[in-house]
Amino acid sequence: MTHSLIVIDNDKCIGCALCVKACQNKAIEIVAGKAKLIKEDYCDGLGNCLPVCPANAIRFETVPEKGLKLQTSLCEINQGATLNQWPLQIKLVNVNAPFFTNADLLVSADCCAYVFRDFHETFMKNKITIIGCPKLDETDYSNKISKIVETNKVQTLTICRMEVPCCSGLENAVKTALRGLKKNIPLKVVTISINGNVLDGTIP
Repeated sequence: MTHSLIVIDNDKCIGCALCVKACQNKAIEIVAGKAKLIKEDYCDGLGNCLPVCPANAIRFETVPEKGLKLQTSLCEINQGATLNQWPLQIKLVNVNAPFFTNADLLVSADCCAYVFRDFHETFMKNKITIIGCPKLDETDYSNKISKIVETNKVQTLTICRMEVPCCSGLENAVKTALRGLKKNIPLKVVTISINGNVLDGTIP
């Protein structure tokens, strides 16, 4: 798997330290008057530093996820995992992340992977997966999902939700996003019961 990593142009950097303040993971420091990525494994690729740079000295590059040591070790143990990118949370993903380009996108409620035993193989395989819970996040995902779909020419979209009422917020957010785009993107909705059964929709 790959993820986005920032690259700082030393010639353009003016040493203002705005990127240092914007980086929540403390991956950037000022060294000899210039910003420097000192901890690659701390860089989450979300790009909080990118919009604050007044010198346009920061860009993204796609690199192997060598920094995610815990995730790598887990994947080595669990050969059945079909996760194709990182991060997963809707509120954390960068809308311009390269893995979204022409993707078959799965938007799933957090709980689904715990309730449906073969979630990886059945739903996530060959898809880019983003997850969320509108009740816990207390946010409207529609605007961000709209940007992901429009910016990256997403090919298909699958919603995987639980039967519980709060999951309707996730489904509504996706449908609102698509209505705003006025694009004919194939959409499939799958609802899973609290006992782990598919209630409606067809398994992708």
